[in-house]
Amino acid sequence: MSESERNIKLIVSYDGSSYCGWQRQKGLRSIQGEMEAALEKIHRRPVALAGSGRTDSGVHAAGQVANFYTGIQGMNAQRFVPALNGLLPKTIRVLEAEEAPKDFHSRFDAKSRTYRYFFIPPRMSLPGENRFALGLRRQPDIALLNAYARLLRGEFDCTIFAVPRDLSKSRSRYIHSACFFMEQGALVFEIRANAFLWKMVRSAAGTMLFYERKKTAAAEFKTIIDSGKREYAGPTLPPDGLFLWKIDY
Repeated sequence: MSESERNIKLIVSYDGSSYCGWQRQKGLRSIQGEMEAALEKIHRRPVALAGSGRTDSGVHAAGQVANFYTGIQGMNAQRFVPALNGLLPKTIRVLEAEEAPKDFHSRFDAKSRTYRYFFIPPRMSLPGENRFALGLRRQPDIALLNAYARLLRGEFDCTIFAVPRDLSKSRSRYIHSACFFMEQGALVFEIRANAFLWKMVRSAAGTMLFYERKKTAAAEFKTIIDSGKREYAGPTLPPDGLFLWKIDY
């Protein structure tokens, strides 16, 4: 970054179904890779793009935040919205663009990240709905699910939700909020935390649904998550219904 370069902050939405995830990977199609290719066409040189979170393969985003440095001076920041959207696949859309402080970093400055996992209750799903939500064969007990979700709040060891390949040095995370609610005919699990372990949201949601089906009492569920034993976790849900929803700074 030179003194003359501007820092541009983007809000990005994408359908992650056909991508290997956010992070650029050699030989694979990624969100970061597609966006950097579009930025290179605009700048006629390689441009590095940072993202607030590395969403996994198949995971979507409603409010991913990214930033890059540009030496183009005569272009209003908002003009990057149509410029990028004109070059990107329709599965990736830049929603907003603005000039940010020079030292702003979309990942390191993030205070919390919110994810939402969408479920379709037992009903006829609309065309395309299954691409962005997981179908349920029964209507779960939302009150019991929320009794579980309340136990996740605060700072605690999330080892039970850590998949074996997670290499995090610490598995302690601070969860600001977690809850289930109905919205426009869909069941939504929303969770906000300072950061997440790899596949943690999908594991937490799958674990709560697993024990809700067994009608496990909330007190017993607390003992289970406090044990930190991965073998007590429920299934890790597929990525289809998961969205990186919002980033707070």
